[in-house]
Amino acid sequence: MTPRRPMRRHALATRLLAGQAVVLLAGALTVGLVAALVGPPIFHEHLLQTGHPQDSPELAHIELAYRDASFISLSLGLLISLLAAGAVSWFLARLLRRPLGLVTDAARELARGHYATRVPDVGSGTELDTLATSFNVMASRLEGVEDTRRRLLSDLAHELRTPIATLAAYHEGLTDGVITLTPEARTVLVEQTERLARLADDLDEVSRAEEGRLALTRAPVLAADLLRAAADSVRDPYRSGGVDLRVDVDPAPDLLVDADRTRVGQVLTNVLSNALRHTGPGGTVTLSAHRDGAEVVLQVRDDGEGIAATQLPHVFERFYRGDSARSRDRSGSGIGLTISKAIVDAHGGTIDATSAGAGTGATFRIALPSPQHGNGREGHARSDEPVSPSNLHKT
Repeated sequence: MTPRRPMRRHALATRLLAGQAVVLLAGALTVGLVAALVGPPIFHEHLLQTGHPQDSPELAHIELAYRDASFISLSLGLLISLLAAGAVSWFLARLLRRPLGLVTDAARELARGHYATRVPDVGSGTELDTLATSFNVMASRLEGVEDTRRRLLSDLAHELRTPIATLAAYHEGLTDGVITLTPEARTVLVEQTERLARLADDLDEVSRAEEGRLALTRAPVLAADLLRAAADSVRDPYRSGGVDLRVDVDPAPDLLVDADRTRVGQVLTNVLSNALRHTGPGGTVTLSAHRDGAEVVLQVRDDGEGIAATQLPHVFERFYRGDSARSRDRSGSGIGLTISKAIVDAHGGTIDATSAGAGTGATFRIALPSPQHGNGREGHARSDEPVSPSNLHKT
């Protein structure tokens, strides 16, 4: 840790004392001038009113005594004030020096990239404790951002490694003549190339959503239509996987949501694909909708693997791998749910996942504003409106 300069340790006390001294000197000068210009004439007039002659020796002696007494009194008052100011400045500097020094040292360490640095609780007063608490919150968030960045880079390298290694191996084999360009080899090359392209597209999609560059064409749309369209888009893979996909819109057939039909369909498809990957043959996935206050909730519930409690807070993070079987399949990029959250946030809605634990299934809730009740966060729907970053929640 870089040592602190001694001069800076006393700079605060020096500035406090100097400030107090300037104020006191200005006050003393003002009082002295007022006393010298106003006091003697008034005192002289009162002496004359008591019957003292104008040229009386006693009158001159009394006025001299008045001036000396005033000067001594003001001097002693100024001296006592300066001593008191010095004591108060020293006390305040001592009270503030340690917590401010701790915050300064912590900020210096944070600037050097030591994001685990925290300011200890020094108990020096409400304002300083609030400053220390705010600093620690900021440091925690920076540490979280740094951890996410490191994990993102690591997972991105992991995602790129397999297709690049496959393409490199086939390229080397084709160059050396060990492999011929058969239909099977061509299929592998196309699949890995498409995987890289899909990863690039997904990353761009997340970036555009989180940076507020998504264009939403919002309009009132029936929730039942969204659910049926999403179910139709994944009907074949569900049938192939032996999973029963049900759409339950009978309790609320007329619910409207204020949404971009294509984007919300993308969200539902991502969630349904995730549910299919983690629901075994013979399982059931149910799509439903219901009203919750001013919002309409689109719900996807499965009876598959479930999600552990420790994984629930991270299911929407990019490339999160709490359970490799749950986080992605072989062809997925691992950020489908991240994209879904960014799209829902752009609508001013929320998406969350709940599960009672492993083997109990999972439920994803997508809450979107209803035009029937207005949208307190987004205002009226507008077509082709770029999403402002201020309307996006943290992903």
